[in-house]
Amino acid sequence: MAATPNRSHGVTPEACVRGDAALARAFVFLGKRWNAVILGALSEGPAGFRELSRLIGGISDSVLSDRLADLAAAGLITRRVEEGPPVAVSYALTERGEALMPALAQISAWAQEHLLAGDC
Repeated sequence: MAATPNRSHGVTPEACVRGDAALARAFVFLGKRWNAVILGALSEGPAGFRELSRLIGGISDSVLSDRLADLAAAGLITRRVEEGPPVAVSYALTERGEALMPALAQISAWAQEHLLAGDC
């Protein structure tokens, strides 16, 4: 009998008990469109919503807002509100998010070497 993937994220129940379960969980989260790109943009330092939107390009405001909320809920970024006027909101990597940067840099280096630009 074939394993049925979990509908919420595509990981089979067997994958959750195998040795690669942590890797599967990481790629389910990081594979969500824009998450890794947003983290990469924040690796240069804190940024506001508009700045992130300009840096990334091609992402709608609603999707950016959703992804920032997901990343904050996962403890990878913080959302800081500075009272105004005008009120300013900035996002920054947490220690947990910073810890992910070397792995993302390695994945980026691998992709530059092994994936053609048209493959994405």
